[in-house]
Amino acid sequence: MQNPIESIYNWYRNTLRHPKYRWWLILGTLAYIFSPFDISPDLFPIFGQIDDVAIAVLLASEVSQMLVDYIQSRQANRNSPAAEEPETAGTTVDVDAVSVD
Repeated sequence: MQNPIESIYNWYRNTLRHPKYRWWLILGTLAYIFSPFDISPDLFPIFGQIDDVAIAVLLASEVSQMLVDYIQSRQANRNSPAAEEPETAGTTVDVDAVSVD
């Protein structure tokens, strides 16, 4: 059985990587960070900011990892040999020969 914090982390990471829910989760996370209603209210000097900082670090690390993956995939697509071939490289063209007199 997984740790509850690990389960929440895995859910957050998998949902953030899903293109349909990505921007909703990012906006919800930012709303949670700036909202005065938290798991631990910001009225408590240190404990109030711990959950906000943890969520902000989680969001920043996941978004930066997605950005790195995106840049690496674009570079891999650009450097692949299939990308350098023209689209008609695999097609055959029939030509009739005509003599020039």
